[in-house]
Amino acid sequence: MGGFLPVPCQTIYGASKAAVKLLTEGLYTELLGTSVLVTVVFPGAVATDIAAHSGVEIHSPVSAPRSIRALPPREAARIILDGMERDRYRILVGSDAVWMDLLYRISPKRAAHLIFNRMQSLLEAGSGQ
Repeated sequence: MGGFLPVPCQTIYGASKAAVKLLTEGLYTELLGTSVLVTVVFPGAVATDIAAHSGVEIHSPVSAPRSIRALPPREAARIILDGMERDRYRILVGSDAVWMDLLYRISPKRAAHLIFNRMQSLLEAGSGQ
């Protein structure tokens, strides 16, 4: 989701995802009329080890919002493959990605504040404050 909304402490990462988004959308237009299909994917929470390798320690899983359920990698892959097979222009993976995309389209500033608040609580829980 960092490709379409700002995530605190991940600005450079988000900028690179935004660049990949625009590159993918550009390739889509350049390849119209050919047999090559292009889809841009916006993954939400997927149950991988990315958090363990991010350098951010989160000691309490209770701090994560209950409404966000990280998808198992196989389910995320199924959603992506299904969307590609249907020649979808955009694929939002997970209810959190769908919800944040909608909120960001309606109110970008409100979405940025929501992400800031969620990240603050996660970072505070991880630092023991």
